[in-house]
Amino acid sequence: MRFGVLGPVTVWTDAGDIVAIPGLKVRALLADLLAHEGRVVSADRLVDDLWGDEPPGNPVAALHVRVSQLRRALEEAEPGGRELVVSQAPGYALRIDPDALDAVRFARLVRESRPAEALELWRGAAFADFADAEFLRPVIARLEDARLAAVEDLAEARLAAGEPVDVAELVAAHPLRERLRAAHMRALYRAGRQSEALASYADLRERLAEELGLDPSPEPAELVPSRGVTSPERRREGTVRSR
Repeated sequence: MRFGVLGPVTVWTDAGDIVAIPGLKVRALLADLLAHEGRVVSADRLVDDLWGDEPPGNPVAALHVRVSQLRRALEEAEPGGRELVVSQAPGYALRIDPDALDAVRFARLVRESRPAEALELWRGAAFADFADAEFLRPVIARLEDARLAAVEDLAEARLAAGEPVDVAELVAAHPLRERLRAAHMRALYRAGRQSEALASYADLRERLAEELGLDPSPEPAELVPSRGVTSPERRREGTVRSR
């Protein structure tokens, strides 16, 4: 059985069939357990995450019902599925093979310098069907940051190989991310769009000054000498001559 959080929370059988998880609270329980990647989540924490300021009259019993429903759904999908949800003081955990969770596979592929394969695992925004869940916001933010870092890794690798790169939409969505901006500027230069590269740098500098009171870091700044954007090749030549 495989589990996905890099998009809507989804469960697949080993044969690739999607497993139906009935009920919003049961799916939220699954999302919470998946977010903790095998670590035990206390019953109190689960009750707070699932019901917030409006807990049921008997929260322990209500949580137990949802756990039973989740176990039943997994068991009906594949024999032995119910054993994946384990009771362990002070609460519950989802014990699965690490690579059965797409977020864990993603992290492993990034560590192995395989960003293209890692990014193929994404089916949309992380925990897309629980984007407004307060208890998932830190996890979603961490995964999104990791995704952008992988995009930057891939963009830099493709630029180094002389391949085209287009990260314009991501730059528009994350205008203060300097490493992404630097890759965008290099791609524009390679495409002969030097004036757009300069405009991108000017936009970055203005935004950093207005929003954070900062100057651009060396990575994008070193691409912009007094007469325009410098290509990575020209920068390396200049560095060699200056030694």
